[in-house]
Amino acid sequence: MSEKKSGLKLIFNKVHISPVAAIILLIMLIMPLILGDGFYLRLIITSLIFAILGMGFDFSNGFINILNFGYAAFMGIGAYASGIVCTKLGLSPWFGLIAAVLMTGIIGFLLGVLTLRLRGIFAACMAWFLALAVHSVAINWVGLTRGSSGLIVPPLFFTVNNIPYYYIILILTVLTYLFLKYVVNSQIGMAFLAIGQDLDAAKASGVNPTKYKVINFTLSCMIAGVAGWFYAHYFKILTPEVTHTTKTVEILAISYIGGRGSIWGSILAALILLPLLEYLKPMMELRLILYGVFLILIMIYYPGGMAKLFNDIRARFSDNKLAGQLEA
Repeated sequence: MSEKKSGLKLIFNKVHISPVAAIILLIMLIMPLILGDGFYLRLIITSLIFAILGMGFDFSNGFINILNFGYAAFMGIGAYASGIVCTKLGLSPWFGLIAAVLMTGIIGFLLGVLTLRLRGIFAACMAWFLALAVHSVAINWVGLTRGSSGLIVPPLFFTVNNIPYYYIILILTVLTYLFLKYVVNSQIGMAFLAIGQDLDAAKASGVNPTKYKVINFTLSCMIAGVAGWFYAHYFKILTPEVTHTTKTVEILAISYIGGRGSIWGSILAALILLPLLEYLKPMMELRLILYGVFLILIMIYYPGGMAKLFNDIRARFSDNKLAGQLEA
């Protein structure tokens, strides 16, 4: 029994659940009571989908310096894999999750094995080419994907109520964060950090860069598959737009604005940026420009993103509190 408790304690120490995070989670749990079942809850659901995608993207970009320019394609692969399994084979959407994770994991693994031995932007370019190919397949393989007409996907719940979907995506967001933080703070995560900081030094210390890059890249793609699975069965219709590279730009922006290498910063950025841009809907043709402006401002004035800003505020508050106690 004591061994079991020590194991749980080790897991919680590795994921670093702070009191602030616990309070935010409690607020999120009662959010449907605050907002009701309507437009604003749907907006938060969409934000949490992009929060998961941002965390998955940051897992590769922030720790092994791999920019996956085709990340939205993996979301699309997961979405279409689940949708096709459900519509063609008549399986439950919950079995579709297995198909989404397996398909994105296999493709991510193969792409990683082919490209991650090389330095530079080879992996980024190949991921982008893959995204273009997936987008083309989604448009032209009408017999499988129904092309631009859209693939009708069965829902997770036969209800118009958004609340069950909200709790599912909230659970997925929390589990994704806990999983990534656990991996990052494990021995494997130490190898990721070593590769990201100095590849040659990591090699000299006995780390196999290709092995750990492929592991990281595969896990990152599988997370995109999970988000794609939920996207498919929440919106219940899939069009080739889900694989478009403009969605990758949004994911990249959320990751960088949230704070590269922070993981949790993507959650904060998604929950702030997406609702903000919703209020700027009349300017939606300038959406990518707005993301670009946010990125430039963050990179110039606050490279650590929202996560660093939050940590600095918390540190300053703690210092002021300590100073007040000393003066008293």
